Amino acid sequence: MKIVDSPGFQSKVEATTLQLVEGLKAEAKKASVVFSAQSIGSMFGVYFRAAPPASFAEVMQCDKERFNRFFHAMLARGVYLAPSAYEAGFVSAAHGAAEVDATLAAARECFRQGTP
Repeated sequence: MKIVDSPGFQSKVEATTLQLVEGLKAEAKKASVVFSAQSIGSMFGVYFRAAPPASFAEVMQCDKERFNRFFHAMLARGVYLAPSAYEAGFVSAAHGAAEVDATLAAARECFRQGTP
């Protein structure tokens, strides 16, 4: 608890989460993949739709099959995301620039190969 309560702890984790989310959106855009993502604190969601959903009805419009292909393609590259299109992912204090860079490299490969 001392680590979590230390000055700057939460802002560092939030910054790492934002770096991941913005990087994923940028990689998808470069590959012309319809994709969106959002985060709050250390929690994030990824969606195969033009904008993050704002309602349950919009969540149901996300391309679940594309998410499933993306999840498995990322897993094959050593990146474990939340396994359901309806689940949130979390960044921890153990995640840093190296992990974000590796995740973005895997996503770049998936997006460019048309995996999702």
